[in-house]
Amino acid sequence: MVLAIGREILVIGVVGAGRMGRPMLRRLAEAGHEVRVLGRSPEARRALEGEPAQVVTEAAEVAEGADAVLVCVYSDDQVREVCLEGGLPAALPGEAVLVVHTTGSPHTVEAIAALGIDVVDAPVSGGPHDVAAGRLTLFVGGAEDTVARVAPVLSSYADPVLHVGPLGAGQRVKLVNNTVFAAQIGLLAHAARLGRRLGVDETVLLDALTHGSAASRALTGVVRRGSVAEFARSTAEFLGKDLDVVKAVAGELGADLGVLAAVLDAATPGQHD
Repeated sequence: MVLAIGREILVIGVVGAGRMGRPMLRRLAEAGHEVRVLGRSPEARRALEGEPAQVVTEAAEVAEGADAVLVCVYSDDQVREVCLEGGLPAALPGEAVLVVHTTGSPHTVEAIAALGIDVVDAPVSGGPHDVAAGRLTLFVGGAEDTVARVAPVLSSYADPVLHVGPLGAGQRVKLVNNTVFAAQIGLLAHAARLGRRLGVDETVLLDALTHGSAASRALTGVVRRGSVAEFARSTAEFLGKDLDVVKAVAGELGADLGVLAAVLDAATPGQHD
């Protein structure tokens, strides 16, 4: 279901004010929420000067008195460090909701919930420009009442906010999404190779395909970068870590990637010569 926009003013903590977290905190402040953001190092605190948020130095300070805390760090390992090994869990108020935006293993959010914390997993689809425009897509997993409590926060910067199932479902949907996206890049690599064999220039072919039924978000990104190989290189860092997670989770659950597995290698830089 798609959640409606709420109007309540809340105290929000942010851990991970990077390329995605920073526009989130700006949108939250614009919506009238009180925002607190973690800046552990002097460099991080200097980078946050001028942002519409109170900068604190410890994770526990981010959680103090908060209605919700957003975790938007880079990797699943960093989520575990912040939410399982640091001081954040003990500092969360009883009614606070922890929102994990980082794409990772569904087992991580389940481990956080086992501490007695109200948590939702809400991995993102989109970029900083989507956050700034309030049109970021979120795949949200969690109990209905917990998701409803955090809806006013998420709706400050995301639309649609899709509640896709119980805790962990958001991560599962996002991992499938990124697997399909990577597979599309792999298919485009094969398509470009076929085009060359047929005597069609790759740039001309790919631009033409954007106007036909083969059009996709992956194809649009490829055309913007100029080639399949260049687009694969530009997405390798974030797609690579997500594909590692989906392969691990699929293995643990006995799931088969099927035909998707056959084209994923072609989405890897170096496979397009």
